Amino acid sequence: MSKRTKVAEKHAADAPRGVTSISEAKAWMAAREITEIECTVPDLAGVARGKIMPASKFLTSPVMNLPLSVFLQTISGEYPSYEGLVDSVVADSDLVLEPDYATLCTVPWAQDPTAQMIHDAYHRDGRPVEIAPRHVLRHVINLYAAKGWKPVVAPEIEFYLVEPNTDPDYPLKPPVGRSGRPEIGRQSYSIQAVNEFDALFEDIYDYSEAQGLEIDTLIHEDGAAQMEINLRHGDPLALADQVFLFKRTIREAALAHKIYATFMAKPIANEPGSAMHIHQSVVDAQTGRNIFSDKDGDPTPEFFSFIAGHQKYLPAVMSILAPYVNSYRRLTRDSMAPINVQWGYDNRTAGLRVPPSSPEARRVENRVPSSDANPYLVIAASLACGYLGIAEGLRASDPIESDAKNLDFELPRGLLEAVAALQDCEPLAEVLGRRFTTTYAAVKQAEFETFMRVISPWEREYLLLNV
Repeated sequence: MSKRTKVAEKHAADAPRGVTSISEAKAWMAAREITEIECTVPDLAGVARGKIMPASKFLTSPVMNLPLSVFLQTISGEYPSYEGLVDSVVADSDLVLEPDYATLCTVPWAQDPTAQMIHDAYHRDGRPVEIAPRHVLRHVINLYAAKGWKPVVAPEIEFYLVEPNTDPDYPLKPPVGRSGRPEIGRQSYSIQAVNEFDALFEDIYDYSEAQGLEIDTLIHEDGAAQMEINLRHGDPLALADQVFLFKRTIREAALAHKIYATFMAKPIANEPGSAMHIHQSVVDAQTGRNIFSDKDGDPTPEFFSFIAGHQKYLPAVMSILAPYVNSYRRLTRDSMAPINVQWGYDNRTAGLRVPPSSPEARRVENRVPSSDANPYLVIAASLACGYLGIAEGLRASDPIESDAKNLDFELPRGLLEAVAALQDCEPLAEVLGRRFTTTYAAVKQAEFETFMRVISPWEREYLLLNV
């Protein structure tokens, strides 16, 4: 073993997150006495699928196999018809899952020393799996790279803390904090309301530090026991990985305190919904200069075209940004969520907000996505909208200074309408991949059919004895 290799392995063993090779992974695991490793791949819903294996087995054979169906499964565990979705005669053939060593980190809540690593999916002939969310995002990033650009994102994820709920027929309720009382009124930005769950958030910070995840800020949002975690800006794939891991981290920390953490878009009827806002900018890959600002610090044509791309294409990607029937309960006129594609400077009522910043940090905040969405697909779809806007030289409307909620709805009002808009949009099929958009639409339609089998309390309340 060369001296350089030994130094690299020593450095990898000391780092909380990420290595570059199987030999560095071996040193990293040995330093932490890792006995098991969770090999995961995010599916279309952002759920972690995969296998758990002994570390010794992984180190001798780091590639694993899973069936193609992991990317066709609905959130309820069912599948659409495979017809037209797969090429192979063997419809559910095995895929090859290869580890991304940069994602190696611990599982801090596990009882035994355990590591985890995100994998990428390939066909047996070496082709990337077109419908795998990480590949969809990589493909969009590569389109920017071909132009000499690097997109930069910063996600903000909202979620609720609720009492454990084992019967889905009962509404969710805020949990009891350290005072012994549940939060009733809304406590926006309240430090005291966050302090009610100090022990839980200390665990979240500890778990995050152990995994090498960086939290920028933690705040209390508008809803009762609704929180928001902001992540530092960076590479889109790395940030999507962090959101993927953060969701699981927050759920696990909450469960340890006998609380549920939910990322449902609208979990409680009379409370605000939960969003996943995406801040976006684009820099020149060579110079690092923000292409949204010129040398004088003024906004560039690319900046306005990026906004215009969102205005044109956001309705067509709504089934990605708001992926479930419940997601559309958040997008109402009487909520904090946007209902159209208007934009404005520091205007939180618009779907697209330009926050106050220096020219170097000029960015666009997409406020439409909900927190129940797959972070890889949300970031890919949002960046795809901006890319198409620049590529097509689109022109944005004038910024709005008034309350955008007083204007008309411009976004789909339901899941089927949103799916149809995605299916009808040829430019997005080219950017996101036609196989992906076809498969995604089929999965969403299958989920809607499952929803239609359920009779809601509203129907029993108003129809049972009245019609």
